[in-house]
Amino acid sequence: MGGLRKPGEFMSVPQHLTDWLDRFLPPGFEAPRPLKLDPLSGDAGFRRYFRLACAPPVLATHAPPEHENNSGFVLKGLALARAGVRVPRVYAVDYSRGFLLQEDLGSELMATLLQVGAEERCYRQALATLAQIQAAAPDPACFPAYDAASLEAEMALFPRWFLGELLGIRPDAEARRLIAALFALLIDSAAQQPQVVVHRDYHSRNLLFDADGKLGVVDFQDAVCGPATYDLVSLLRDCYYRLDAATLDRHLASYCDAAGVPARERQQWRTWFDLMGLQRHIKVLGIFSRLWLRDGKARYLDDLPLVIRYVLEVAGTHRETRDFADWFAARVLPALGTRPWYRDWRTAGARCAP
Repeated sequence: MGGLRKPGEFMSVPQHLTDWLDRFLPPGFEAPRPLKLDPLSGDAGFRRYFRLACAPPVLATHAPPEHENNSGFVLKGLALARAGVRVPRVYAVDYSRGFLLQEDLGSELMATLLQVGAEERCYRQALATLAQIQAAAPDPACFPAYDAASLEAEMALFPRWFLGELLGIRPDAEARRLIAALFALLIDSAAQQPQVVVHRDYHSRNLLFDADGKLGVVDFQDAVCGPATYDLVSLLRDCYYRLDAATLDRHLASYCDAAGVPARERQQWRTWFDLMGLQRHIKVLGIFSRLWLRDGKARYLDDLPLVIRYVLEVAGTHRETRDFADWFAARVLPALGTRPWYRDWRTAGARCAP
């Protein structure tokens, strides 16, 4: 969860990666020798990115094969490109060592543009690109099913890493029953939806604009075939950028219009959207906690309050999930309030007026 970002923390350039690039840089790509690689700060995974001083521009990636799905990145990229999605071309790959040489789509992240007033343009293009992703052929050999076991395994990160490891909360038997019932509800809601190709991390840090102003997509190596609202809620309830309610409703209506969702079904879609977001954000609470506790990536702690806001607002809205919201408020919020990184969830994601 995170995509490429601006140059940041120091990362040494592996000499064997430089040697490999020296051998496999394709004809027509001009780069001064010795090759110069500039590190980019990483993402939530184990991938490391380096921008090569080259014309045309390229990125070199070291993605350890024991941790990263490099074959999935290549195969799924080809499938998405066939559907018209702008994804980086792969020029060379060494699967055994986890080396990739790929097209550099630039560094104009949607997340950056959102901060400078380009919200309308960004979401318009992101929704159009989402339609292309969902129109891709859902070949199970390329896009495995996002099944109940997968969804439940993701949500299991919440009690382990967020409640237990981060906050020291051990739910009692009644709380465990409440959480299990919630997970079952969310899995059942996901199964009811139309199943399409799902990026799985479709948000502003994985979307960027190339030199021609066309939206590109990265970090799609874990794409699956799953619920139609999953990527939609990842985009509109972004863990790093909050839309106001009226704008979210407008974009959701635009999506339903483009997808041909009949008026009589739109309330059902809204319920699916809300519950799918609850599944995702419960998972994310666990992931962000693990990124800090296991991987030492403290910056994700800053993003927890907004995710908590999404969880509490949605869970408190629906009758079937209100008991969970009440339990969270009574049991979890007091523990959060003692943490030095925590800030009030009720104002998380709020932006100053211009």
